Amino acid sequence: MTGKIITTLAIGGAAALAATAAVLLPGAPQAAEAAVSIPAPSVNVPATGSRQVAVLAGGCFWGMEGVFERIDGVVSVTSGYAGGTRADATYARVTTERTGHAEAVRIVYDPSEISYGQLLQVYFSVAHDPTQVNRQGPDHGPSYRSAIFPQDAAQRRAAETYIAQLNRSGRFPRRLATRIETGRFYRAEDYHQNFMRRNPRHPYILAHDVEKVRDLRATFPNLYRQRPAT
Repeated sequence: MTGKIITTLAIGGAAALAATAAVLLPGAPQAAEAAVSIPAPSVNVPATGSRQVAVLAGGCFWGMEGVFERIDGVVSVTSGYAGGTRADATYARVTTERTGHAEAVRIVYDPSEISYGQLLQVYFSVAHDPTQVNRQGPDHGPSYRSAIFPQDAAQRRAAETYIAQLNRSGRFPRRLATRIETGRFYRAEDYHQNFMRRNPRHPYILAHDVEKVRDLRATFPNLYRQRPAT
């Protein structure tokens, strides 16, 4: 079951131009988990090529997308579903919690500017609460699980090593629930894409996701950028 309000707010004209500022509007109601200060990963992925891909799941993809699109070096972020089949990768089917998918984001990034390890550090400390099992905030069910979908052996090793490192660190009150999984990524419906940017005053965004962007800016000022990736 989901706590999201699916009705979207139309944004156009002057409102679209004001979206960036509105996302960080002070005084909005907050219900997001507080950021956790954690060490950088001890194992990283080699910076090869001009583009690499990360696929991460951590609750509602609206907030995940809203966080990662504001990181320097990120080229694009796409909301979608990972862990199930293409035939079942629709919002209506995924929310039945019977398809095996997780709401996820596909992050294309420039490894010369941002590393896989840095993305994981943001993922674990700001983007979601990795100790929750099959839920984030008001959303509960397997589709809201904490999961990493490595794209190669180097990413798998980095993710597995970092989870073990964080469990030993004592920075979290419970062991991490994050799973390492396999499975293809499937793009979500158009109305889910760039949702925070297009709907900055949506009640769900104000209550659960705006604070994550604030935490990103406060916790990782050297990674944060004001203008989100497209």
